[in-house]
Amino acid sequence: MISVKTRARTAIGMAAAVLGGLAIVLSNGLPAAAQDTVRIALPTKTYYPTIISEAALRHKLFEKEGIKAELTVYRGGAEAFEAVAAGAADLTVGSTAIVAAGIRKGVHTQAVAGAGMGYTGWYLMVKPDSPIKDVKDLDGKKVGITSAGSASDIIARWTMADKKIKFTAVPLGGGGLVPNMLSGNVDAIVLYSPLSFKVLQEKTGRALIDYGQAMPEHLSGVWIASDKVIKEKPAMVQKAVNALFGAMIALRNDKAGAIKLIAEVDEISPQIAEAELEGNILKLSSDGEMKKEWVERGLDMAKLVGMTDLAPIDEIYTTKFKAVPTK
Repeated sequence: MISVKTRARTAIGMAAAVLGGLAIVLSNGLPAAAQDTVRIALPTKTYYPTIISEAALRHKLFEKEGIKAELTVYRGGAEAFEAVAAGAADLTVGSTAIVAAGIRKGVHTQAVAGAGMGYTGWYLMVKPDSPIKDVKDLDGKKVGITSAGSASDIIARWTMADKKIKFTAVPLGGGGLVPNMLSGNVDAIVLYSPLSFKVLQEKTGRALIDYGQAMPEHLSGVWIASDKVIKEKPAMVQKAVNALFGAMIALRNDKAGAIKLIAEVDEISPQIAEAELEGNILKLSSDGEMKKEWVERGLDMAKLVGMTDLAPIDEIYTTKFKAVPTK
């Protein structure tokens, strides 16, 4: 049984999480303990940050760093980010755009390590028998995303900007995407791996766009911490980063074990787990490096979708946490 605990919450959009100031209570962090517990907010269960974090737990990498880890699964990236902003979590994975927009609204976080350089494994999908044959056919339709402000929302907005169409993005949570596509409640969904690989292998969906190929390369995913945690518990942040990138090495070095872990955590077959490993996990950052030009491209993506009030690049990320992978 996996050690991740699931927390179902009502979807709160980016407007509430960032603009409305709900839970911007960065002063609520707990004082440092003899052995710190890093609280990691995971955007959804079947997503690569969960695999990495779970691998770090199982290989006792947090323990080797002298810290504990608590993993909580949320309904989407915006909610996980909100948890960090509220002081309910210490780390999450999100976009540079959500960090930049949050800073302008008083939510002070920074990217502490790079996670992904593109949306590998992400697809725009419809039912196999859908009358929609081309992306432009989605003009005026409904497209499912996980939550407002999440990576799926950014991808959906990029799609509208790139294809010059307009559709309604419907927040459904990670677990609600495929069922709502199959039931016809939405016309298409923005789906992440490994669910995308599962749908493709089982032929229960048809891909309109492979975002790993279609979108310009940029720093699509970063590990994020609040300024408060960075200032008050830098050692804990460093140890957590070490453990997480130690997990990346463990996943690369033991592919059979990685496939078994992915299959168990994501509740998928070994064949789909292998597709997730080869098509996504092994393409993620192995060292957490962040370069200014990578961050800049990420913000350019945000501007494409209408996010203009963004913090300066130098305020968005810090390179003080160099990953020294735990073994």
